[in-house]
Amino acid sequence: MAALSPEDPCSYSRPDECKVNSLDLNLEVDFDSKKLCGYVDLSVERMKDGVQNLILDTRDIDIQKITDADNCQELKFSLGEKNTNFGSKLEVQLPLSSTKSSKVRVHYETSPQSTALQWLRPEQTAGKRHPYLFSQCQAIHARSMVPCQDTPGIKVPYTAKVTAPRDITVLMSAVRSEPEAHPTDSSKLVHQFNQKVPIPTYLIAIVGGDIESRKIGPRSNVWTEKEMVEAAAFEFSETEKMLQTAEALMGPYIWGQYDLLVLPPSFPYGGMENPCLTFVTPTLLAGDKSLADVVAHEISHSWTGNLVTNRNWEHFWLNEGHTVFVERKITGRLHKSQALLEFMAAGRAKELKETIEVVLKNGPYTRLIPDLKGVDPDDAFSIVPYEKGFTLLFYLETLLGGPEVFEKFLRAYIEKFKQQSIDSDQWKDFLYSYFPDKKDVLDTVEWDKWFFAQGMPPIIPKYDDSLAVPCKQLCQRWSSAGDNELGQFDPNDLTSLTSVQVVEFLALLLEEPQLPVIKVQKMNELYKLNAVKNSEVRLRWLRLCIKAQWKDAIPHVLDFVNEQGRMKFVRPLYRDLYGWEEARPTAIQNFQTHRGEMHNTTATMVAKDLKLT
Repeated sequence: MAALSPEDPCSYSRPDECKVNSLDLNLEVDFDSKKLCGYVDLSVERMKDGVQNLILDTRDIDIQKITDADNCQELKFSLGEKNTNFGSKLEVQLPLSSTKSSKVRVHYETSPQSTALQWLRPEQTAGKRHPYLFSQCQAIHARSMVPCQDTPGIKVPYTAKVTAPRDITVLMSAVRSEPEAHPTDSSKLVHQFNQKVPIPTYLIAIVGGDIESRKIGPRSNVWTEKEMVEAAAFEFSETEKMLQTAEALMGPYIWGQYDLLVLPPSFPYGGMENPCLTFVTPTLLAGDKSLADVVAHEISHSWTGNLVTNRNWEHFWLNEGHTVFVERKITGRLHKSQALLEFMAAGRAKELKETIEVVLKNGPYTRLIPDLKGVDPDDAFSIVPYEKGFTLLFYLETLLGGPEVFEKFLRAYIEKFKQQSIDSDQWKDFLYSYFPDKKDVLDTVEWDKWFFAQGMPPIIPKYDDSLAVPCKQLCQRWSSAGDNELGQFDPNDLTSLTSVQVVEFLALLLEEPQLPVIKVQKMNELYKLNAVKNSEVRLRWLRLCIKAQWKDAIPHVLDFVNEQGRMKFVRPLYRDLYGWEEARPTAIQNFQTHRGEMHNTTATMVAKDLKLT
């Protein structure tokens, strides 16, 4: 295998030798061949004397030719053997020059199997009128969309010209200009974009589809298919409040526009923080804004992740732990409730425990800083960097003087490292330098355990559990009631609970011994849980039904995993069905039938969950 970078175990590129400083795309969207076709101009700078080659990351890209962009002279290049995890190393012989800078033009086409791109047929969209394209480049999929230095350790501004059919609206993670008529083909438009703030390549994003927008704030629109656009505008109407709350915590929002795009259901994540254009899953459309806190998470990434970025994917917790920490502060402030912040943290701590002990079996990917040498970051992806990272930051806040003190550190951290990519040692060094009078306190933190120990965090803070009390009481009533005592329950049991408390109630029941089928039948009769739209409630309810081995629930489970592809929901349900021997063949057959409709990342991970690879 070709040597990987000493700075990033998931990239071939060597920006320490020759660095890409900007990236300019000129592409055409071809829905018939399921390809992006065109070229990219890379402005490169030799970082050391005598360097003759530029090294890039690629995966399943057809390189047609490479030239000196200034004089069209063809440049020699070699493409290494394909590695399953990391793609192929592209080595370009730079033109002889007395200057350190060059501009290289790579003419290429993506593959229909590009792991970054999902191409949907019209019938896979809500409107069923036109095809749809969207990208997902995190963690290391940008290399299958554009030859690049696909490491978060460097950041580049980019521009793009994208030609697409006239009926297709194109958006990117950049500021857009009004599309222009194609100079020779009246059936096409040319869309132009400019991202002036340097970003890592995993934040380059594109979408093309039959979409329209509604204004939801002075700097925000929501985009989606017209069948969902009014519901989305209602659901995300508090976006500007979230932005302002985040700015009060971390300083000005520097990206200009903050738009939201509600993707088709196959999108594998809750959201993706692409600058200027956050992607979100339609599973957030609960009808009551109860799941809109995911937007607070993606907004927070505008500072923690997009502005200050992990140097490589081993330090992913710097992105996600800080973002969860800020997200919960935003949610707590909007609801004027520290108790809500801590209630959410306690609930996710239970999910963290299940992930660490049951799914990851206290293995190497439960470390806050895992060793990813030879590992595709997608294989290590879990809530560990999110929740273990949050737990560390919450613990430090309590240790160092509370929110008033620690929030000032957080803002100083953003100011210190903005537009940089850093690792955990730099973060820790800055923490110590910011609190010089608290060195003795910081020295009591078991840093090696927090960073490198497998399993649960060394300390779980004591969270305010006042909001959990009614959830626990109702859980215990159901758990302890005899089959002949089910008349004590009433449809109004849940009316005094918020949706997040209903989620907690069901999550607590999942921790109890298996319920008899008669109880889950009664719960559904009283609470109409099969009809609930809130996807977080649906997940726990369906998992509870599977645990009780209620056969009538299987069609509802299959409907849920088939109608959306969010890994947070799909993977646990498939794992649960696999663990129920009687349901296992049905789960495997359903997956094989619908695999072609799923996002590549989701399909790959579910295949592993079902022991098919």
